[in-house]
Amino acid sequence: MVSERGLQVLSAIVQDHVDTNEPVGSKTIVDRHQFGVSAATIRNDMALLEDEELIAAPHTSSGRVPTDKGYRVFVDHLAELRPLSGAQRAAISTFLADPGDLDDLLMRTVRALTRLTGQVAIVQYPSFARASVSHVEFVHLGGTRVVVIVVTDTGRVSQRVAFLPHELGETEAASVKHAIAALVTGKPVAAAAQAIADLDLPAEASTPSSRVDDAVRIVARIVAEELEDFRQDKLVMAGSATLARREGDFRGSIYPLLEAIEEQVTLLRLMGEMVADDKGLAASIGRENADFGLAEASVVTSDYDGAGIRSRLGLLGPMRMDYPTNLAAVRAVAHYLSRLLDEDDTSR
Repeated sequence: MVSERGLQVLSAIVQDHVDTNEPVGSKTIVDRHQFGVSAATIRNDMALLEDEELIAAPHTSSGRVPTDKGYRVFVDHLAELRPLSGAQRAAISTFLADPGDLDDLLMRTVRALTRLTGQVAIVQYPSFARASVSHVEFVHLGGTRVVVIVVTDTGRVSQRVAFLPHELGETEAASVKHAIAALVTGKPVAAAAQAIADLDLPAEASTPSSRVDDAVRIVARIVAEELEDFRQDKLVMAGSATLARREGDFRGSIYPLLEAIEEQVTLLRLMGEMVADDKGLAASIGRENADFGLAEASVVTSDYDGAGIRSRLGLLGPMRMDYPTNLAAVRAVAHYLSRLLDEDDTSR
């Protein structure tokens, strides 16, 4: 059992270690914190914390550093979120203002988060399981080139350049657009993809066909590919280079983290399994991430809402991170993101 003072000593060790990246000794705690007891008493408290595996000695005769279990106790019971400053909130608002589309907004979101925290920032695309195709556009670029644009009611936009076998006239281009729109507009993404699949379109026409039919065949394949992409869970990330600057915080290689960033599937699974509190915040620390190959890393997340769909954004970094500030940052950015997506949904 750890006393109330012992927990406060743990809090002091966490804060000092995060600030200095050095083991923390009893004399340092006495000098920096107002406990009103001797260094010997603090050493006794530290011995009990070590017995409970909340702190450990990285070297013989050194001070102590928090363990992943110690960080967990700190986050769950001791950490007080540090409100962002007015300047930080203004920076978030400015950075996220007037996005071009959902892709642009989410990219701005992770860039804002990594600038605020110095960690790898991650945002999960809203799930498009309930999204519907709201609009299909067909823009002629001249010659045989056209741009195929697909938009969902959740704000996702896809643009692809297609090369047609024949140049189309204005009336022919309108016929292609009408045919594709009639096939997918107003349908859920999955149903729209199925509608195209039911056409059983071959790679090439097996019999002579009109220029419009050829164009419909090619454009339908492109739309189907984009709809399939919409159905895949995706992450947007920024700040991977910060891991190289924090490499000393990892006892082993940072390769597992880089691999998780590259593959995305690992992080999607991890973020999906994290249990949020009543404020939508969650943290997964150290060995809690062992099944995902990230036993030396921590992930903190906040839920956000877009078009009635709940998703997550968060930060990935070493266990030695400023949890109160990082949790406050993800919560604040999630709030702004939810508000922007809600405003965009209301305006449609």
